[in-house]
Amino acid sequence: MTATAVQPSFDDLGTPLYDVTFCVVDLETTGTGSADAITEIGAVKVRGGESLGELSTLVRPGSHILASVQLLTGITDQMVATAPTMPQVLPSWLEFSRGTVLVAHNARFDIGFLKRACAADERPWPGNTVVDTLALARSCLHRDEVNDFKLGTLARHFHAATSPTHRALDDARATVDVLHGILERVGNLGVTTLEDLLEVTHAVPAARRSKRVWADGLPEGPGVYWFVSERRSSSPEVLYVGTSVNVRRRVRQYFTASETRRRMDEMVRVSTGVRAQACATTLEAGVRELRLINAHQPRYNRRSRRQDGVVWVTLTEERHPRLSVVRDAGRRGRLYWGPFTGRGQAEEACRGLRELTGVRECTGSAASHPHGCPLAEMGRCAAPCLHPESSAHRDAVELARIAMTVDLRLLVARAADRITALSRAERFEEAAEVRERADLVLRATRRRARIAALADCEEIVAARPSSDSARRRSWEIHVVRHGRLAGAALSPAGVDPMPTIDAVRREAETVPAGPSGVPACSVEEAELVASWLEEPGVRLVEVTGEWSWPAHCAVLDEELARQVAGRLEV
Repeated sequence: MTATAVQPSFDDLGTPLYDVTFCVVDLETTGTGSADAITEIGAVKVRGGESLGELSTLVRPGSHILASVQLLTGITDQMVATAPTMPQVLPSWLEFSRGTVLVAHNARFDIGFLKRACAADERPWPGNTVVDTLALARSCLHRDEVNDFKLGTLARHFHAATSPTHRALDDARATVDVLHGILERVGNLGVTTLEDLLEVTHAVPAARRSKRVWADGLPEGPGVYWFVSERRSSSPEVLYVGTSVNVRRRVRQYFTASETRRRMDEMVRVSTGVRAQACATTLEAGVRELRLINAHQPRYNRRSRRQDGVVWVTLTEERHPRLSVVRDAGRRGRLYWGPFTGRGQAEEACRGLRELTGVRECTGSAASHPHGCPLAEMGRCAAPCLHPESSAHRDAVELARIAMTVDLRLLVARAADRITALSRAERFEEAAEVRERADLVLRATRRRARIAALADCEEIVAARPSSDSARRRSWEIHVVRHGRLAGAALSPAGVDPMPTIDAVRREAETVPAGPSGVPACSVEEAELVASWLEEPGVRLVEVTGEWSWPAHCAVLDEELARQVAGRLEV
């Protein structure tokens, strides 16, 4: 795309190093193999050259420390005999290092042990960015300056205040001084951001680096961007769609070492340009991102496959209605329940609703069951095929309709009775299955109520103070019609927002109503809008129509558990 070059500031280029909190860590272990364990952790947290805190602890490894290792580190079996175990130390370490950039000398070794410790304790690895002082030193120091790149050699070269001793905290302190020495060294070469620092150790191909000019001229505020390929003779192919609070800064990161995803590296390689659209608010940017993904199905967006699986459940238009899973929710006058993320989930919810209400499952007639209906004998079907004049099935359908739309209380009571009966009969696996299906029914009705409240409301005008520090005290204004974001604007700080609100309402998209309970947009967009409206600080300016949930659709899963517990106690 054609753009005018703009002189970038440090903020445009990435995260300034003086704003980065580094957590420098060193470990002592029983050995170097994957079966070995940690015996000591030492860590120092620093930012802007100042120490923010230290963490040091011995760790009981649960195995013998080899004599050679004891001689090297000075850590003996007796010293760690009463020390906490790694599962006991791990929460403190994770909290200490939360939100920091991890630094270690030969980081693969230390970070590898920490990752295995998290996996052994069934904790997710937090995914901190990692900087390796060994790799940095190899990249910026010459062989005529140092004989090798061991921590002790580098500590002497940079005149570290602490000498490495093969004890974790001492080595971490020495690594801090080595890190600061390296930062001073590369700072003279123009390395001023975290992204620049990562590039020192991760070579970025020249072809990818040269594409950074694509970011010049892109919006420096919230917006949506998309990478395109114009190699085909037809219209450009949209490869990837993203959103950011600062589009220009985010796009630049795709051409630096901070972007390590192989999929994104391939996407940048085949793309021929970047396009972008500035947005008034982050919500507008998120909505436009969803719409572009749904429209173009970019091959590098994982989210582009989500909408394909959205299905609904409806009651068929028959004398004796059934529950049916459908993809199209466009017929007026019908009740649509959901949405569900896939047919399997929808069918499981239907099964749970049927067994709690008695709505028929089969499509046959009385001739199909000459010897009676098995489901009716088990009390799971009102059997209208055998008793067509009975009101039992009409009552079951009405109960299902009520549970799907306005009131879950009777359904919760029935589920609690059934789970209790199965539990007392020690049929615990069946009770668990009923509980899981009942929870699915409750969640589906709550999800429908949340979306339907927006879908059936003609217009909602709402405002919220901007959370962006650069736009402090300004107002984000949104117009929502039948669940769809129809207009967005930003009213500057210190200015009466009402003229802006009037203008955005006049210019907002005209959105016709669809079937009852179905939003005039994708499900993801309606839920994104609903999440914004539910955030603290949002103020309703005007509501045309009704925006409300039925009181008894907000039944929580815990309510079912409470009723079951109460029945079992009795």
